[in-house]
Amino acid sequence: MARRRVDPGELLAAVAAVGEWLRDERSAAPTRAEIAAAVRATARALADSAPGHSVEVRVPPFVAVQCVEGPRHTRGTPPNVVETDPRTWLLLATGLSEFARAVEDGVVTASGSRAGEIARWLPITRPPAE
Repeated sequence: MARRRVDPGELLAAVAAVGEWLRDERSAAPTRAEIAAAVRATARALADSAPGHSVEVRVPPFVAVQCVEGPRHTRGTPPNVVETDPRTWLLLATGLSEFARAVEDGVVTASGSRAGEIARWLPITRPPAE
């Protein structure tokens, strides 16, 4: 079954709902549902922009997507995995953090020779201005 593409309006609305929290961690945290919607929309938008199956991006507990052209992975642990927490993912997806720095700081795990290729498609969107 084909997955529907991410609606740009839904993506922007989901990111707007968590924008203040992304800009200032001390602000009121969004609801779990708002965080989940923003994580899923941005990860799926990445998969739409970089179709393929050679890198798996995991943002537990909300989503895992495969992206980037190349060899398809079908069983066991994929050879190229990017994994992080929801807030860090959203910071990357909105350009408020840089992929290489996040890996260097240890808040993103990027394993496999192709995992770093997702940086080419970041940011996915920008948070709305305050």
